[in-house]
Amino acid sequence: MPGFAGSRILVSALLCFLAAPCSLFAAERDGIAAVPDSPPYILIGFVGGFVSHTNTNHGPVKTALRLQQDSPKGAFVEVFENRHRKAALTTILHLLDANQDGVLSEQEKSSAHIMLFGQSWGASAVVLLARELDRMGVPVMLTVQVDSVPKLWQNDKIIPVNVSAAINFYQPHGIIHGSPEIKAADDAKTRILGNYRFDYRQNPVSCEGYSWFYRHITPSHMQSECDPHIWTQIEDLMLERMQPEARSVAANPAP
Repeated sequence: MPGFAGSRILVSALLCFLAAPCSLFAAERDGIAAVPDSPPYILIGFVGGFVSHTNTNHGPVKTALRLQQDSPKGAFVEVFENRHRKAALTTILHLLDANQDGVLSEQEKSSAHIMLFGQSWGASAVVLLARELDRMGVPVMLTVQVDSVPKLWQNDKIIPVNVSAAINFYQPHGIIHGSPEIKAADDAKTRILGNYRFDYRQNPVSCEGYSWFYRHITPSHMQSECDPHIWTQIEDLMLERMQPEARSVAANPAP
């Protein structure tokens, strides 16, 4: 009998086959996630630290699972470990290559509707992936960073010009805490929707399924990952951008 992870993969694959939106929370892989058609929207999330992309206790995974159910028909939703950014890029390029000729035309690039979201190291991976897409001439609709923490060689504070809108959520406490401010490389190209501060010492939230280390060493950083208020707002922000009649609302999210 297949294990829990294997069962989830089979169920997700069946959902992708029978109905949209399509999401494959696949097992560990070095290649790309296969889908039958080029999707109208591509939503890519990244988990932080050394978290598995199938761990449903964590905010990016929970949000992706909800988006899988609530997104418009044909939308593609996938979560990656932050160290698998290259696999995420390969997947996006494969999805955009509608005629599967191995080369992205200007039309294929301009038709891209991509949104990226992540927490901690995963939030920093969002910005790095956006920059890689920028170098290829691929636009990004939205980037979302939650308590963003860059690795030593990374810069998660400057949003590249191919991103239409970006938003940052952070908390200021503990040995691990997020970048308090993101800026646009070009204000004429990118709208910063806000840098929103959360204080979990004043307003704690309950997190289940986290280790002793998270609970006692990085409690505020942990709470940014499980805070339902943040992740529900992120889901709503992306869903609104996938509904043309609601995009004017999505451009002005409430803090």
